[in-house]
Amino acid sequence: MKKIFILIAIIAVFNASFAQTTAFRFVLLTDTHIGSPNGSAEEDLRRTVRDINNQRNEIAFVIVSGDITELGKKSELLLAKKLLDSLQIPYYIIPGNHDTGWSESGGQDFIDIFGSDKFVFEFGGIQFMGCASGPYVRMSDGHIPRDAIVWMDSIFQKTSAEKPLIFINHYPLDPSLDNWYEATNRLLNRNTWLTLCGHGHTNKQFQADGIPSIMGRSNLRAKTNSAGYTFVDITHNQITISERQSFTELTKVWAKIGLKNESRPNPNLLPRPSYELNNQFKQISASWTFASDANIIASPHVSGKQVFVGNMVGEIFALSTKNGKPIWTNRIPAGIFSSAASSESMVFVPCANGSLYALDKKKGNIQWSFQAEQSILGTPLVQNNIVYFGASDGYMYALEATSGKLQWKSKLFSGPVVGAPVYYDGHLLIGAWDTKLYCIDARTGSQKWSWSNGSAVANFSPASCTPIVVNNTVFIVAPDRYATAIDFTTGTTLWRTNKATVRESIGVSTDKQWIYAKTMNDVIVKFSASRSNPDSIYRIDCKYGYDHVPSMLIPANDLMLTGTKNGIIYAVSQNDNTMKWAYKIDNSMVHTVQVSNKKTLFASTMDGKVVRLNW
Repeated sequence: MKKIFILIAIIAVFNASFAQTTAFRFVLLTDTHIGSPNGSAEEDLRRTVRDINNQRNEIAFVIVSGDITELGKKSELLLAKKLLDSLQIPYYIIPGNHDTGWSESGGQDFIDIFGSDKFVFEFGGIQFMGCASGPYVRMSDGHIPRDAIVWMDSIFQKTSAEKPLIFINHYPLDPSLDNWYEATNRLLNRNTWLTLCGHGHTNKQFQADGIPSIMGRSNLRAKTNSAGYTFVDITHNQITISERQSFTELTKVWAKIGLKNESRPNPNLLPRPSYELNNQFKQISASWTFASDANIIASPHVSGKQVFVGNMVGEIFALSTKNGKPIWTNRIPAGIFSSAASSESMVFVPCANGSLYALDKKKGNIQWSFQAEQSILGTPLVQNNIVYFGASDGYMYALEATSGKLQWKSKLFSGPVVGAPVYYDGHLLIGAWDTKLYCIDARTGSQKWSWSNGSAVANFSPASCTPIVVNNTVFIVAPDRYATAIDFTTGTTLWRTNKATVRESIGVSTDKQWIYAKTMNDVIVKFSASRSNPDSIYRIDCKYGYDHVPSMLIPANDLMLTGTKNGIIYAVSQNDNTMKWAYKIDNSMVHTVQVSNKKTLFASTMDGKVVRLNW
């Protein structure tokens, strides 16, 4: 029935009279990846800008559709802006996954430098709309931010559905974006002529739920002899797509899209997410769900009868554990990309503007704030009336919890910190996106040791994994696919194994005898929490498919709980190594769940949902 309704809507919109469109050309420029070690990406962009400027009288504007930089560093973004500002025609820009996924500011620097992470404008009677696609800070699928969906709705409310529309995202509108259907459902009810994207570094013509779509090549020369970009030529009845090579100045037409009524095919909708799984496990129920109007990037924090959670636009909510209704809300000046922490009377909330805010737990009033030099993306730890956290400025901080007075700060990191410190025997353990795991004296901030897997690749860092410490042994899993045991006293490697393709999700059993880790395909593994290389690795097949999100495994009595990229929480038995139940709460990443008692958990998702589950 839903497909029939969408088809009727498409026919109604597409049969509407087209606006008289004057022929014009614009450029799709994508995947510039500024920040290359040898400077080739920068040279490729310089040549492309020069080539576009030489044709400035023939080009109306440029759309830059994401992955502007390699790692989203502020220095990379500033250089990219300098190069793009050399264009002698207007350009409109959105971020890609490389600009936000490893960003030292959670994407805030992109907004500050370029002015926004979305755009809408009209040219030649056509509305052009583009928005971000994540992921943010955590590895996961692409995800159009919830606040961008709300923004799209606000724009569409002001615009006739008959107006021609071209929509731009970094990702193609397919399941590589976990909420692609939220975009296409809206676009199918409008006069959408075309969607444009990058991400795939290749020329590709395809249908996005029946909507004509184009993926453009990367600007990088890669294995070809020339950097390049895409010409989009629009006339009253056709869109023509061409590849332009910046070095050789060659142009080759590779796609044509008709704009006559009969040229639009019937929509071939991709399967939508199914929640049928929940009917298989009747012992699980969601007693309430709270939905935010913006992405939630980290786990909820549960304290007493309150659940604290922040979102990407700076809203902090104190929800009732009983019914999920807000007890109070507050808004701070920038996005929240980590979990809160709390003392008896205050809740501590880090912010992308570099501030740590202490709020009264009962009313939400700000009691004090502390300013770091750059964004705080990691979760604080409160221990012995001290608040510990790492920041993107390279410092580890210790503040007196009651007053916010600085106790010490220590310059340690050369990459962003996105995790929470773990306290063990007077020390803090924390990783950063600089290839290292650190052990820090909690009293003084001095480094006891640092550990690295030996790779210079920052993306292999143990940054999103929460270390497990048992009997003077530190256990981690990281994107290099290895499980590692490290001596707590010396920081030396005890053993490493890649027998299972683990990534960043780890946990320890209730009795501290077993380590659990999530692999990247279907299986949760279990091995002895031993200082000796495990002889046996037990495998629990949960059939969750490919998964790469950091969602730690949390003990709940005789179960271990973890979330996945497609919104499902899995429970496996600590006793017989079988999957006991699974429950789908959303279609986006589930952050590490929080267990409040033996039969209740609280979970949040990238799409901005908070859920209480009972079993």
